Amino acid sequence: MQTIAVTNIKGGVGKTTAAVNLAYLAARSGRATVLWDLDPQGAATYTLQGEPDGQVSARKLVRGKRELPELMAPTAYPGLRLIPADWSFRNLDVHLSERKHPTERLMMMTRSLHHSIELLVLDCPPGMTLLTENILRAADALVVPVVPAPLCVRMLDQFDEFVARTGWTDIRILPFFSMVDRRKSLHEAVMANARTHHPGILATEIPYWSEIERMTVRRAPLPAFAPTSPATQLFVRLWQEVAERVRAPEAPR
Repeated sequence: MQTIAVTNIKGGVGKTTAAVNLAYLAARSGRATVLWDLDPQGAATYTLQGEPDGQVSARKLVRGKRELPELMAPTAYPGLRLIPADWSFRNLDVHLSERKHPTERLMMMTRSLHHSIELLVLDCPPGMTLLTENILRAADALVVPVVPAPLCVRMLDQFDEFVARTGWTDIRILPFFSMVDRRKSLHEAVMANARTHHPGILATEIPYWSEIERMTVRRAPLPAFAPTSPATQLFVRLWQEVAERVRAPEAPR
C-alpha cells in the first residue's frame, strides 16, 4: 500500500478538490483506493456523498478501539471507498499527544489497511501540528497545492524547512500550482520565480475555474460528471504526474 497526503499549511488552496479527484482517478485506473477525510469540516466526505459514522471518535481510533477497515464506506464509484470525517477529528492532536510515540500513531493506524487496498489518499486539515508530523511519518508522498501568491510560496519554503528538520528526507514532496488565474500578472510572475527556486513543482497547473467549483454542487468528482471537460483533462495530467513520481517501490518503514 502507498499513502499520498494532500496537504498544505494554509486553508482554501484546493486540497479537497485535488484529493477527491486524484482518489477517483486512481480508482478508475484500477487501484483499490481509499480516501480518508481527516479534516473535521468533512468537505471530501460531503463531496463524495458520505455520512459520518456516529460510532467513530478520534479517541477510539488513536487508542486502537476501532480499526480503519471497520470505518470504510463504499462510494458510488467502483474501486473507491471512503473513511468519512468526524467532528471529533478536531481533537486528534490532543489524543495523539497522550500516546507513546505520538508522531507514529497515524502510521500504526494505517497498517490495518495494508493488505486490503493499494492506495490511501489523505485529505488533510490545514496547519502545522502534531497531526501533520504523523502525516509526514505515514505518507510516501505529499501533494501540496500552492496558490500562486507570495505568502503561499513562502509557505512552501516553510514546509520544506519543516520536513528537513524532521529528518524524514525519503518522503516525496510534490507541489503544484492551484487556483491559477493567468489573467493576473502577479500569478505569472510568482509562478515563474517559484519554478526557478523550486524545480520540483509539477508541470500541471489547476486553474481557478467555476467548473471545478461545481464539484460541491454536484457532490461528485469532476471526472465523474464532466469527463471530457478541459478541467478534467488537467486533473488527469496531474494524476499521471503524481503516479509517475510515486511509482517507485516503497522504502521500508
